[in-house]
Amino acid sequence: MAASSPTTSTKGTVSKPKLSLGQIFTMSFGFLGIQFGFALQNGNTSRILRSFGADVDQLPMFWIVAPLVGMIVQPLIGHYSDRTWNRIGRRKPYFLTGALLSSLALVFLPNSGATASIVPALWIGAGMVMIMDASFNVAMEPFRALVADNLPDSQRTVGFSIQTFLIGLGAVVGSALPEMLGKHGFSMEAGKDGVADNIKYAFYIGAAVFMIAILITVIFSREYAPKEYELYHGKDAEAEKAGLGEIIKDFAKMPKTMKQLGLVQFFSWFALFSMWVFTTDAVATHVYGLTGDYSKSIAYNEAGNKVSSAFGVYNFIAMLYALMLPVVAKFIGRKGTHAFSLLAGGIGLISIYFIKDPEMLKYSMVGVGLAWASILAMPYVILSGSIPAGKLGIYMGIFNFFITLPQIINGLFGGWIVKHLYGSQPIYAVVLAGFFMVCAAVSCLFIYDAGDVRIKAK
Repeated sequence: MAASSPTTSTKGTVSKPKLSLGQIFTMSFGFLGIQFGFALQNGNTSRILRSFGADVDQLPMFWIVAPLVGMIVQPLIGHYSDRTWNRIGRRKPYFLTGALLSSLALVFLPNSGATASIVPALWIGAGMVMIMDASFNVAMEPFRALVADNLPDSQRTVGFSIQTFLIGLGAVVGSALPEMLGKHGFSMEAGKDGVADNIKYAFYIGAAVFMIAILITVIFSREYAPKEYELYHGKDAEAEKAGLGEIIKDFAKMPKTMKQLGLVQFFSWFALFSMWVFTTDAVATHVYGLTGDYSKSIAYNEAGNKVSSAFGVYNFIAMLYALMLPVVAKFIGRKGTHAFSLLAGGIGLISIYFIKDPEMLKYSMVGVGLAWASILAMPYVILSGSIPAGKLGIYMGIFNFFITLPQIINGLFGGWIVKHLYGSQPIYAVVLAGFFMVCAAVSCLFIYDAGDVRIKAK
């Protein structure tokens, strides 16, 4: 596995050897499949559930399912993956289990209408969404821990940046796939069960890509066996305790850096949730000037297409910027890089208020793309340097609280705020999201990054 020889650290343990770029790429390749599935889910679940009879005002509750499931599943998966070792490995059993369940859910979700004569399609569809969210989390959480397991501090920025590049690549292709299939002969008209063929086959392809990407990581990368892991990380007696009560104790012993990052994450993910939920209606009302019951108008669909295209831009920018993060971090540090990127995202979101031509929306998304790339990489780079070796999985899972909680709060109260405080003008929710990104950038400056200090000391 090692691409260079290990050295002895000041802690008495042996420093982990550096890996080649090819090894890091293979180790993270499964994330491409995960994000491919996420992109299909995020872009098409609402319209699938609408075709099964869901009302518009019910959709936010379906959006809340993902963070709620993640809040429960990720700490559990992190806890047990820290204590797992079998023929497959430590993290890999969870990759495989999550990939299999996710692929099945991707296949069954667009076909939920086939059960309408027995069980309401909406019930089955909602159940598939829940299974899909849980399975995505089972597959995803151990990937963050795997990078921290295998890479020394000096390579973690590169490791998480490559993950972010693969996330962006999967998101760009997954988001574009339904439209691509529609242009190449697959029907875009809803069938008898309410779902068009281009959507169905996009989900089938997504299921296959998910499994193949995960298998590439499982087959062509390896993990340190317990004795090797102990050599590089040291022995942690507390990590051998298997009781679920340890999760509560670990939460109470949360590292200072993790608490500081928690505030940054709260501002960041509250802003992202607002962007995902409200941008289409914000553009429709503020840029296109639509009023009244516009949800079925051609102009509203055009606004939605513009927003979807713009979201593709921010994912593309994130994919490219992810490769630049290690270089930027060398010049201004890891927390400085994150602060700069979040500031760019905040400016991008606020700028939407001043747009008159919908074509300009893609330029606002450039800043969002910088923020998105950094959000997917830098917090984990910074966090991994402050976590005890035997607690990487559980703390990566607990860290997910700071992602899910702001989304849940926004999901519960965001709609009420837009209706009653903003006079049903969602553009102000997007502007507030921009200011929250700026707050995240400022908060980032107060983080203590132990790993960055160690790297500079060398």
